Amino acid sequence: MKAAVFREHNKDPEKVVKIEDIDVPKIKPNEVLIKVEATSYNYNDLWAIWGSPIKVPMPHISGTDISGTVEEVGEEVTSVRKGDRVVSHGNLSCRICNLCTSGREYDCERRQVWGFQTGPLWGGYCQYAHLPEVNIVKISDNISFEDAAAISMVGMTSWHMLVDRARIKPGQNILIMGGTSGVGMVGIQIAKLYHCSVIATAGNKQKMDKCLEIGADHVVNHREADWYKKVRDITNKKGVDIVFEHIGKTVFPQAVALLRMGGTLVSTGATTGYDSAIDLRYLFFRGINIVGATQGTRAELENVLFWTANKKIKPIINAVLPFQNMVKGHVMMMNGDQIGKTITTPQKL
Repeated sequence: MKAAVFREHNKDPEKVVKIEDIDVPKIKPNEVLIKVEATSYNYNDLWAIWGSPIKVPMPHISGTDISGTVEEVGEEVTSVRKGDRVVSHGNLSCRICNLCTSGREYDCERRQVWGFQTGPLWGGYCQYAHLPEVNIVKISDNISFEDAAAISMVGMTSWHMLVDRARIKPGQNILIMGGTSGVGMVGIQIAKLYHCSVIATAGNKQKMDKCLEIGADHVVNHREADWYKKVRDITNKKGVDIVFEHIGKTVFPQAVALLRMGGTLVSTGATTGYDSAIDLRYLFFRGINIVGATQGTRAELENVLFWTANKKIKPIINAVLPFQNMVKGHVMMMNGDQIGKTITTPQKL
């Protein structure tokens, strides 16, 4: 089969990611072999290629979000059969520890992100991929393979952030930072499902217009020095109930300061840097909550797929690339040249 493989780290994906011929994987009794129709790009693809913040097993195949059809099932598999349409749940956990059995598989100490931390040669940028039965979810016929791959991780993560961690309630004011990122676009749509007022941020006019198009009530440019003042003005100086955050260092102190009494900031990333500082007086005088979130549960993925099938959440796809040119997607992501998710189709060279 064809697979996108890299054998060394480099800041330039085009120098190291190559399409190679490798063997189709042999599955274990509890695993499923999937004919991969679509794979979605994530920022952890770049971290793997760069070898930062962690090294990954070599040689490496990245790719956490795949969709396709079941090609073969192991002898212990009972919930799916050949020909089923499925999508990956990329959170690999032990399923037996206290955290897993209490519904917190995303906190499992043995957790790995499939296609990022796994290997050698175990990820989603290939024509056939294998996963444990518990890490695949069936998709309905009215969800395309491209949409399923595009929504899986970002949808699950956004749902986990807003519904599980921030405890969103109808009628709240929600600030979605980076509204045209994968998680940001789904975050806007989830907040509107809950009939909330949504303020989104973006870095240029095209992205700001897209935020309004997918449902945001207001939008500000977070690259402007006074962006947070504009958010405060929109809320009539009251602040917001929830900040949905993944940008990090350049906006974090201001985002914290925008929370109203008892508000919650939920963070799932820090693409502009990790070493931020906040005024601790906001923490104790306003009784605010600062919580983290990473990926989510299989049930949360199923919730997102339900709303996607019912056309209440729509994946936003930036581009669909033929597999032979898939490395261009890494470059686009690195340069910020996308609105929404980029997809590649491993069966189409």
